[in-house]
Amino acid sequence: MQINVHIDYFHEDGLIVALCPELQVSSFGDTLEEAETSIKEALELFFEGCEEMGTLHDVLDESGFTRVGDKWIRRQPVKTIETSLEWSKPAAAYA
Repeated sequence: MQINVHIDYFHEDGLIVALCPELQVSSFGDTLEEAETSIKEALELFFEGCEEMGTLHDVLDESGFTRVGDKWIRRQPVKTIETSLEWSKPAAAYA
């Protein structure tokens, strides 16, 4: 089975954080190479756990993936934008 995922890498607190947003799986490393290895291991563990629980296909379906033969393809956006929002209202206090 082949699964295509998107992974973003960020500098955060002196580390490289890797995030697979479709599956909400993340990991990190001191270098980009370590973060790449670490996120691959985290995704493998995620998939293994889902398979053990018998939920892999359901998780992928719910995450927007489509099965095409033996491949799972992530959904593609119609459009991607980056925008800036301003919020002047103070945060509500929660008790």
